[in-house]
Amino acid sequence: MQTVAFIGLGNMGGPMAANLLRAGIKVRAFDLSPEALNALVAQGAYPAGSAQDAVRGVDVVISMLPAGRHVESLYLGNDGLFSRLSPGTLVIDCSTIAAHTARHVATEAGKAGLRMLDAPVSGGTAGAAAGTLTFMVGGESESLEAARPLLSAMGKNIFHAGMAGAGQTAKICNNMLLGILMAGTAEALALGVGNGLDPAVLSDIMSKSSGRNWALELYNPWPGVMDNTPASRGYSGGFMSELMLKDLGLAEETALNSHAATPLGSLARNLYELHVKSGCGKEDFSGIVKQFRKE
Repeated sequence: MQTVAFIGLGNMGGPMAANLLRAGIKVRAFDLSPEALNALVAQGAYPAGSAQDAVRGVDVVISMLPAGRHVESLYLGNDGLFSRLSPGTLVIDCSTIAAHTARHVATEAGKAGLRMLDAPVSGGTAGAAAGTLTFMVGGESESLEAARPLLSAMGKNIFHAGMAGAGQTAKICNNMLLGILMAGTAEALALGVGNGLDPAVLSDIMSKSSGRNWALELYNPWPGVMDNTPASRGYSGGFMSELMLKDLGLAEETALNSHAATPLGSLARNLYELHVKSGCGKEDFSGIVKQFRKE
């Protein structure tokens, strides 16, 4: 039986690892949070005392970490996992990081004789739990085919975006658009409600009209409009606003490096900067509606 080391069991990583377990895959897990680790152990995972312990004798390593510095710290250097993995081991990083960081880590993986994929995801915590995530993969096609059964256990859509770093570029383009859509949806709803409209009625109207979009139809930011969304549980869970700010920053960095014009992306980043600084960084990103509501 194939053994997978899964490192990083947060809001996304935990449900993803749980889906591997449900698919009959042996998982050695590690997270800095004992609570997150214990939650997965209760579902059948083998607990590791450290990331180094987690990768002993495994065939595949999957990581889901907050930022590029965490990925580099995990894999690179004298104490990094690359120095401990057997040649040929498949490494799949599902974190959302800068494309240049992903390329650098992939280059170092190749020097160690390892196979490396950057495979960030879209679909949120609901998609992670349901196993319906979209994977945007960068790396060699042969490595992707080796990873496909594992990715299929965690997601519904798997796209090969290109070589190393391409998955990250696709992800930040997607999340830049998502940030713009969420901010625009929140602004439109606040305008309507401020002028006497019922938010549920307005949402229904727009979802059947030319303003329809994913944020409006599946992740409505107005409290009480849609069940089982962060907006209806005090913006808890979901995708934290500080992580959306991070991704919008990555998009802006990429735009600057490639001399691309992204004025709407920059505006969305500024809005989320204000939102995070107002103390809402740990809340779901749909809480950006607070910046437009009249209290």
